[in-house]
Amino acid sequence: MYRRSRMTGRTRKVLIGVAAAALAGGAFAVSTGMSSAGESCAGLDTALQNNLTFIAGQKANPDALSDARIANRQAVVDLINQRRATAGCTGDVQAQPPAQAPAQPPAQNEGQAKPPAQDQGQAKPPAQDQGQAEPPAQGGGDVVCKGSTVTLSGEGGAPAASSGTFPIGTTLKVTNLDNNKSITVKVATPSGSCVLLNNAAFEEVREAGKFLIRRAVIERVG
Repeated sequence: MYRRSRMTGRTRKVLIGVAAAALAGGAFAVSTGMSSAGESCAGLDTALQNNLTFIAGQKANPDALSDARIANRQAVVDLINQRRATAGCTGDVQAQPPAQAPAQPPAQNEGQAKPPAQDQGQAKPPAQDQGQAEPPAQGGGDVVCKGSTVTLSGEGGAPAASSGTFPIGTTLKVTNLDNNKSITVKVATPSGSCVLLNNAAFEEVREAGKFLIRRAVIERVG
């Protein structure tokens, strides 16, 4: 009788342990599901489309820096796709088609006199090539990642940045030269670009309707 009671006690302990493990596993699954659900598919899809559109534009009109820009953006695309998969996003995201060039007028007859070119005496403004030298620093920091464009990462939360160049905790100041707006943020997550701004930070400095800052000054200030 004593041995039977002792075996019953062991069996009870095993059953209690199994039940506790099942409860712990269920809690882990719930917490993981909520973490994935916390991602915004709309924000991730927008960020993915912006980066795919940028890559398509670089391939259509390449220059000396296109390969490096495409490599950086492809790393960002891979990261966003991983996060979309975790969040359960299933939308088919494609690059936006390039703007159609206006139709060219028919060639003039060689026998006709061509009108004189207009504004021949006016100097043309320099092209805003991304490979140009950056203007002086705006906030007293060291200008870094010269020629880099800035877009958004699709991340939510308070204003922050992600970077593949600087470690987490680095303070960067990003200035949009097209509207002279700037923001100072800390690097919170890694990415494949010099700097990507999350949704809140990008809203502070972007021009209305634009998802890419082509003329930016990036400074390391801390």
